[in-house]
Amino acid sequence: MRVSALLLAAFTASFIPLVHSTQASGHASNYSTWMALSIMYREQGVLASSTDVSALLQAGFTQKAFTRLMKQYPHANSTQAIAQYIARSVDSVVGPVGNALQDITYPMDRLSSGNGLIDQYVKTQNDADLTSLMALRESINLNTRNANGGMWYYVYKNFSYLDGMYSLAPFYTSYTTHFDAYNRSAIADMMLQLDLLWTHCTAPNDTGLLVHGYDASKTAVWADPVSGASPHVWGRSLGWYTMALIDTLELLPREVYPKEWALLLTRFSRLASAVSKAVDAYSGAWWQLLDQPGRSGNYIESSGSAMFVYSLFKGVRLGYLDNRRSGFTDVAARAYEYIVDTFVVNNGNGTLGYNGTVSVCSLNSTATYEYYVGQPINYNSVLGSAAFILASLEYESARSL
Repeated sequence: MRVSALLLAAFTASFIPLVHSTQASGHASNYSTWMALSIMYREQGVLASSTDVSALLQAGFTQKAFTRLMKQYPHANSTQAIAQYIARSVDSVVGPVGNALQDITYPMDRLSSGNGLIDQYVKTQNDADLTSLMALRESINLNTRNANGGMWYYVYKNFSYLDGMYSLAPFYTSYTTHFDAYNRSAIADMMLQLDLLWTHCTAPNDTGLLVHGYDASKTAVWADPVSGASPHVWGRSLGWYTMALIDTLELLPREVYPKEWALLLTRFSRLASAVSKAVDAYSGAWWQLLDQPGRSGNYIESSGSAMFVYSLFKGVRLGYLDNRRSGFTDVAARAYEYIVDTFVVNNGNGTLGYNGTVSVCSLNSTATYEYYVGQPINYNSVLGSAAFILASLEYESARSL
């Protein structure tokens, strides 16, 4: 505790100048860097102990957001501190994910640190990093699957979630291209996971949206008798899936996998259009349940909204979306500005807070409307604040053009 207190005191002493540098006139990073430094101040996104496996998703998501931040602003005053924090976060997961048999007792969220481990291993060639990378990769092979080959998200029999794709698809793709380049079956399996969810989770009424997940056995109390689909379009789960598509498009070698890349692009484009149409007319952001707009108890949710902002801006920036026809950047910009006005909080101590992020929504439940809108709202959840960093980076990039 004494060491931790000393480290926090040292960080606090250097934190205020870094925050001031992000707020300086003309400094590009603005909210993205400021929120990252605030996460660091709160010491989030790092496993507190080797048994703190519930935080694997938070750690991996933090690593991805911070890595993207460093790439966009490599010469910022905060870059060294952020790089050190990424390394600390990655190091905190090395032990907990270093055994494939243990890894499969965790949700698919365990894979979220895979890209951070790849980046670190490429730089350091550290054997411990490689061991954990290989264990995570092997855990994909060992993951329990349904009769069609779809991976269970966790221990819930035959349940597959959109949520798991953000952790799975970019890691599966990056690992294959870095270490197993001739393994086309790995890319085929990655595509299968995305495809099964796309096929089974199509929302009704031709909205183009996807529901939270499906039960391949069709025996869950909420399962559609034909498709096995759950009944509602949960914003954050759809956000995870949408980000999985755009990030995998960026990583998958187009010249090596032209058919797979084209299918990903088609589906991302369709989903981006559907998400843009599902935006709330008043706020410009997205509901906790996108299929129940305006219903009593439903609300605008901050993590899913930030994920959609990131995905739309990034799709335009990379040339995957036709902004001239559909105005994706206008949709994303309006949503981002609402998020800043509504959910970003100046804590008064130099840090930013982030509000309006729903806790956890599981299909190991009744999956009713009342269940989804009744889950707690968290303040300073990394699932929201890291998504906000990614959204901010894309907003800042678009505004710098």
